[in-house]
Amino acid sequence: MRRVYKLVAVTAEADGHQVRLDGRPLRTPGRQALLLPHAALAAAIAGEWDAQTDKVRPATMPMTQLAATAIDRVLPDPAAMADAIARFGASDLLCYRAQEPAALVQRQHAVWQPLLDWAALEHDAALHVAHGVMPVDQPPAALAALRAAVGRIDPWRLAALSVLTPAAGSLVIALAVVLGRLDAETAWAASQLDETFQIEAWGEDAEAAERRRALLAEMAEVERFIALLG
Repeated sequence: MRRVYKLVAVTAEADGHQVRLDGRPLRTPGRQALLLPHAALAAAIAGEWDAQTDKVRPATMPMTQLAATAIDRVLPDPAAMADAIARFGASDLLCYRAQEPAALVQRQHAVWQPLLDWAALEHDAALHVAHGVMPVDQPPAALAALRAAVGRIDPWRLAALSVLTPAAGSLVIALAVVLGRLDAETAWAASQLDETFQIEAWGEDAEAAERRRALLAEMAEVERFIALLG
């Protein structure tokens, strides 16, 4: 849509911070008031809207999109979102290891195993590892522990987790970012380990390189969103 507003401002309300366009409260796609819990996040979102030129381009406003996800999709039923995210634990990327070559096997173990150890020690979620393409059935107790860990996350960070988990292909990696165990770049590198190994051997085409850059940028924006929550 075209930019028809002139002034972007943030007002302090009794229950949060409101971004306003020419005095009117900004709303989500679900028509809810975009009421933010922290001044820093509100300021970042106001900055995104103020930076628009002749047209409003949602793709250039990741903080707005993440906040809208929290308000429209998470806050109405956090438990349902937690259930959906936790299901990724049954097929976590970190649990599927190569059988060869030895260099890839060693790299997967060196990068991925410490994260699985963290999940087991920190969250009592001891996941099983499979080698090859056959699926592995995870212990119900481990999956329940992961669901409990997800359930302890507040709705705003749950919105971040809902983006990070499919992006990484791993609930454990995404949890590690949301809980401050990993930064976005390290998480991206862990999630892209297999592809990076293949690129080192065979090279990378332009389309794959662009996709990988976009994924890293997305994960970095989610990390920024988490930081703005304080």
